[in-house]
Amino acid sequence: MLRITISALLFFSIVTANGQVSNQEASKKLSTFFRYVQLAYVDTVNGEELAEDAIRAILKDLDPHSVYISKKDLKKMNEPLEGNFEGIGIQFNILHDTIVVVSPISGGPSEKLGIRAGDKIIEINDETVAGVGFTNKDVTDNLRGKKGTQVEVGIKRSGEDQLLDYTITRDKIPIYSVDAAYMADPETGYLKLNRFSATSMGEITTALDSLSKLGMENLILDLRGNAGGYLKTAVDLSDYFLSKGKLMVYTEGRSYPREDYISTSAGNYEKGKLIILIDEGTASASEIVSGAVQDWDRGLIMGRRSFGKGLVQKPFSLGDGSAIRLTVSRYYTPSGRSIQRPYDEGGKAYYEEIYNRLNNGELTDSDSIDLPDSLMFKTLESKRTVYGGGGIMPDIFVPLDTTEFSDLYSLILRKGLLNTYSLDFLDVHRISMQQDYPTFEDFDKKFNIEGERLEDFKAYLKKENIEINETEFTTSQNLITTYLKALIARSLWGSTEFYRVSNPINKTYREALKTMHSDSFKAEGLKSD
Repeated sequence: MLRITISALLFFSIVTANGQVSNQEASKKLSTFFRYVQLAYVDTVNGEELAEDAIRAILKDLDPHSVYISKKDLKKMNEPLEGNFEGIGIQFNILHDTIVVVSPISGGPSEKLGIRAGDKIIEINDETVAGVGFTNKDVTDNLRGKKGTQVEVGIKRSGEDQLLDYTITRDKIPIYSVDAAYMADPETGYLKLNRFSATSMGEITTALDSLSKLGMENLILDLRGNAGGYLKTAVDLSDYFLSKGKLMVYTEGRSYPREDYISTSAGNYEKGKLIILIDEGTASASEIVSGAVQDWDRGLIMGRRSFGKGLVQKPFSLGDGSAIRLTVSRYYTPSGRSIQRPYDEGGKAYYEEIYNRLNNGELTDSDSIDLPDSLMFKTLESKRTVYGGGGIMPDIFVPLDTTEFSDLYSLILRKGLLNTYSLDFLDVHRISMQQDYPTFEDFDKKFNIEGERLEDFKAYLKKENIEINETEFTTSQNLITTYLKALIARSLWGSTEFYRVSNPINKTYREALKTMHSDSFKAEGLKSD
């Protein structure tokens, strides 16, 4: 174990205090230190834990994005970027101490066997899992497994007296990157992307091709909350929007010379109005796409200042199954901007800055953002002013809309009561809902949370020991009823329908649709054809 400790730390011996100790001397110093611990320390030490603690401590002092990943966690951390995992293919919630299938994943083994949304998993491999305190981790540990292995589940289905037994053969399950794709109006497509994985471009291409067949001429690309992913996927998506021969992004580091990424002729959406929605959760690969589109005056960036992550990590194996993701370079937008936020005050202050944006007024007032002239750059076509050094600044600022927020609404959200109520509601009414609303369009036009349904939700809140302040409930009623309807739509049809219901009350989304049909593109010096 201790040999792992020493070899791992020798790898990091290139990191020296203020550069005053040579690499060789640093290696010797660390090796000597661990030899003394091994020979003389009063108690037995766990070499592997000591190694991990030491590696984490060193990485913490480098930058906020260099991280150590244990052997146990490596596969789990890679799954979202690889775009798949191995399991039975369901989205689930634990409701009243019972595993409830929210929806089977399209193309997965559960869907192929006929497992349905609303089914309750009572048994796994002949062991009762309902009412025994099963956690999300317990579910994952029991249902995930290597492709080709089998798991037996006993399912309680509404209308069936007996448990339904299924033998499910595990398989690769896709992790989808596109949350929603639909026509926001007769000319404008909307695409919500949640990550930049190895499989994202296939999904994006399929979605945009479908929207084009429906008459899409303009596009709203929603990258709010998208924390990034693979650089290659960000480059491929940028290429989708830019004509041939344009610099999309470049990377450069001490040991990695500058590498330019140039657009090709592969772009399928080089014309037409483009608006990208961003916020403080938009980071890394999302900022690469936003920066390329903004610098080349290809589209408008709308929303609030993005996260500000301009560092590129490369994975290195440590030989025992564990790995590090080490920052090896910075990326720069086509105009030469680094949008990396400062991190010289440490990781804690770095991440707290995001939360402090609300306290200092930035999320509600763009005038509260003070950027020095030294961070000023010009776009490459229209010579508009843009800024580096702290995220992507939107062309059109849309403040956080808090007019319908209340303490009651925040409490309901924190306790997850909108979600649990929607699942309870469908547990009782799923069959009648499917009969009354055979299509989403029927549901969207005719179904609302009002009257007896609204009173039923209030009764549910009281049952959950929530004290209802009627003034606050009235303030937030539109949010509450819309998101309840959206959650029910998601359970019945899918995530696209969730956004079709919820987006119309979102201020940034409404502003994007309004801008598509205004002279804003012309006013900003952007071509829209």
